[in-house]
Amino acid sequence: MREIASLQDLGALVGTDVAQSRWFDLPQQRIDTFADATDDHQWIHVDPERCRRESPFGVPIAHGFLTLSLLPAMLESALRIGGLRLTINYGVNRLRFPAPVPVDSRVRASFALQSFEPIEGGAQIVWQVTVEREGGAKPVCAAEFVLRLYN
Repeated sequence: MREIASLQDLGALVGTDVAQSRWFDLPQQRIDTFADATDDHQWIHVDPERCRRESPFGVPIAHGFLTLSLLPAMLESALRIGGLRLTINYGVNRLRFPAPVPVDSRVRASFALQSFEPIEGGAQIVWQVTVEREGGAKPVCAAEFVLRLYN
């Protein structure tokens, strides 16, 4: 966990790698719960037997949007900024899922501060986020994660 004293101190870190999250587990139960929450029950995520028979991966894989949905929790596990009153998810730019996340994987995110723009009451920032799978050769998610932070 990295602690940064203030929003202004964060702004001084543009262009640097700022923090890395803890590992997050992706067991079948978590994948199934996400499938239920989103009504996305495609067999490649929720049917281990069919995956053994038909999938090129041999096992279920996590939804790409499940990986994406973990970004706020990953950031929270990696970084604390003093004096913040409110953080708003403003969107995602340039999202890609370059590699699958097989069931029972562990993933974590690295956050590099791409930009910092003052706005009324705070700042809009863009994180360049790379999510890796433990033991994986390629990232499983790459995105520009846009947040609005308020003092």
